[in-house]
Amino acid sequence: MPGKDIAIDLGTSSIKIYFDGKGIILNEPSVAAVNTDSGEVIAMGGDAYKMIGRTSDRISIRNPLTGGVISDFDLASYIIGVYMKKIKESKVVMPRAVVSIPCQITEVGKRAFVDTISSAGVRKICLIEEPVAAALGAGVDISAPHGTLVVDVGGGTTDMAVLSLSGIAISRSVKTAGNTFDESIIKYVRRKYNLIIGRRMAETAKIAVGCVYPREELATFRVKGRNAMTGLPQWADISSDEILEAIIEDTMHIIHVIQEMLEKTPPELVGDIYGDGLILTGGSAQIYGLDKLVSKKVKMPVHTAENPQDCVVLGAGKAIRFIDDIENKAYGVVNPLSAAY
Repeated sequence: MPGKDIAIDLGTSSIKIYFDGKGIILNEPSVAAVNTDSGEVIAMGGDAYKMIGRTSDRISIRNPLTGGVISDFDLASYIIGVYMKKIKESKVVMPRAVVSIPCQITEVGKRAFVDTISSAGVRKICLIEEPVAAALGAGVDISAPHGTLVVDVGGGTTDMAVLSLSGIAISRSVKTAGNTFDESIIKYVRRKYNLIIGRRMAETAKIAVGCVYPREELATFRVKGRNAMTGLPQWADISSDEILEAIIEDTMHIIHVIQEMLEKTPPELVGDIYGDGLILTGGSAQIYGLDKLVSKKVKMPVHTAENPQDCVVLGAGKAIRFIDDIENKAYGVVNPLSAAY
């Protein structure tokens, strides 16, 4: 039944659900607050996110996904189950779903995604690789025999791929992404100021003044935490240049992987890419100067997609129309979905 299918982007930092015909209807942080005594989930999504770093011993904040893969199957199934109940219009129609997955995931990892979603009452699951979904979401015509390079910088992983004819010619996936930047900021502030800050504070600082290319005007942000020596509350004003210093090594790691992948890309596709440029998607693509730095290092134009944080789920939503084609392989139709369960 058209209009009942959904697309799910199960990300390390957020869970997004797209409803066919309506657009994105759910966008929540992928965290849950769990009672350590009973194992009961007491809050999830935005409510649980507000509790990060502010819980008692009896409550722990857990992420069901780590580095782009499901690390806590039961918790992931529970969260998806609750969200699916929220959005189901009728109890009778079980939707079909397009689910985005990292591009270099193992069969075991794929199975975990499929089992998690199917336990929430989805009758058919089609998988789409994140770079393919991101390109579709960024408005690229991926069905043409033309090379396109997409780099999706998310929370847990950075997925990149050269696409042509709705498929991946070559891809790479690295566990260096938004969360790695946060950890590097925490380490930097501790090393330089003897100040222990939490993950949320690091993330807020990154969003406020973070950059990977020097800003024209220096910006500062006040981070609050506790002194590592005395244990007393303390704050420090950190500048955008200091955050640049903290996360530049991680950013260069991503760039080296892009360069290495381009070296192994077939020459015809490289020619297309150098003409069109590289497309950046994902929430962490919004860090100031990332497009400039990548452009300078790989020596080609770099375009950041519109609403980069939503490209994957929007692209997965656009791929819903290919669900029917996955069985009857029509001549001349190249399907961007990689597998159906």
